[in-house]
Amino acid sequence: MDTQVRVGLVGAGSWARRVHAPGIAAHPATVLSAVWTRRPEVASALADEHGAKACGSYTELLEQVDAVAFAVPPSVQSELACTAAEAGKHLILEKPLATGVEQAQRVAQAVSDAGVVALLMLTLRYAHRTRDWLRELTEKGGWTGGSARWLSGALLGDKYGNAAWRHRIGALGDIGPHVFDLMDAALGEITSVVAARRDDDGLWHVMVEHAGGATSTASLASRLPIMPTAIEFAVYGEHGLRTLSREPNAEAASFAALLDDFTAMIDSGAREHPCDVHRGVHLQRILAECQKLAAH
Repeated sequence: MDTQVRVGLVGAGSWARRVHAPGIAAHPATVLSAVWTRRPEVASALADEHGAKACGSYTELLEQVDAVAFAVPPSVQSELACTAAEAGKHLILEKPLATGVEQAQRVAQAVSDAGVVALLMLTLRYAHRTRDWLRELTEKGGWTGGSARWLSGALLGDKYGNAAWRHRIGALGDIGPHVFDLMDAALGEITSVVAARRDDDGLWHVMVEHAGGATSTASLASRLPIMPTAIEFAVYGEHGLRTLSREPNAEAASFAALLDDFTAMIDSGAREHPCDVHRGVHLQRILAECQKLAAH
């Protein structure tokens, strides 16, 4: 790009400090221009660290940027993202997109009406290891089933455990979008949730059906005493078994790859992407189906 995209960061929590702010500041096609949170002193500290401006209001931030990156709870994101899209700002969104399907649809509609770029931060999908894995699966074909296991003690520690909203949405809302997105990409669109169960400790077991007839299962937990997090994806079929594990400490590289795609889309005028806002709506529907089945 001839000029850097001016990005404003909303939020200053752990993920914003470790991934968003340094990633935006370091990328050759972006500049971290502004930071805003509801805690002015926190915004100032993060902004000063990266040579950005701490804004006194969300409106002030929008006036100074081309794009907005969100690192806030989904209930906050859905409202602010609509405002940003209506102001013509491109969006980098966290998962889940919102707290419910209707809110997610409103964000997607605002993005479509404004014609802006909106990508969802599905960390695994941007990793080089994942892209190579999915490429092979697509080339081979013939996969009939799969499984995913994401077992973590993240909410037992200080890094994420102090975020009340993560406890509210639990493993399904926090981990589910990553898992369902990747299994959907590997085996075909998830068309229905066959079964979903949550135990008293927040451990989820889910079975889904994919277009074409494949089925897959997922186990999700964020309060198990497991360190490091156990993450494994597997698909099987006529070509045998293919597994994928998460690349350690790949968050920064994945975010850089997202920024590559994000800025290229802004430059080219493209608006469709495998991890765009409409993907967020699709994943929100899957989460809602799981909640409905588990409540019965």
